[in-house]
Amino acid sequence: MNTKAFLGRGMKFPPEVDAATGRFQMAYYEEDIKESIYIILMTQKGERVMLPDFGCNIQDYIYQLPNTTYMNLLKVEVLNALTKWEPRITDIMIEIDTKQLFDAKVIVNISYVIKSTNSADNLVFPYYLNKGADEL
Repeated sequence: MNTKAFLGRGMKFPPEVDAATGRFQMAYYEEDIKESIYIILMTQKGERVMLPDFGCNIQDYIYQLPNTTYMNLLKVEVLNALTKWEPRITDIMIEIDTKQLFDAKVIVNISYVIKSTNSADNLVFPYYLNKGADEL
């Protein structure tokens, strides 16, 4: 029996189809947790009709001034969403990297501990301030 099975599995995100089998590809264990975090951060509250509180409203900060208050609110928003919606992780630390701010990008560095294995992991989430502006 696989000792990591309790970490879970789910459909890959974004969804991908295996060319050989025609089935959806799956994400397993630590990868499934990372993909879950991406889904939480990229889903705005209210987008899921049957679960309207699911997600994170970091999109609300797109047009805010990028100052200390903005960065702290962004940290709190991410921390609250992950604490509520990803029960497999704990000891969540959020750092905001603004070195690419003039390129309209903020990097959200997320460190966490996987509860079941007590192993540390991290994820880098690029947050684009002018989302969709290049599509005009």
